[in-house]
Amino acid sequence: MKTKTYLDELRNKTTEELKIDLVSAKKELFNLRFQNATNQLNNPARISQVRKNIARIQTIITQKNLKLKKGVE
Repeated sequence: MKTKTYLDELRNKTTEELKIDLVSAKKELFNLRFQNATNQLNNPARISQVRKNIARIQTIITQKNLKLKKGVE
């Protein structure tokens, strides 16, 4: 259920807001990988969660871009 609400939140955002979220998620992933390499990471499952969130954000951005292209054509 949590994933569905997260996806609904993403769909309600603009493309620019999604791009900002994408950058912050990539920064978080970098920091998590760095913590994992130095054995400071408490929750290693968080890495896969962030990777999936990045994929979700990219998917929503692609869907919005395709809708814009179809609307123009």
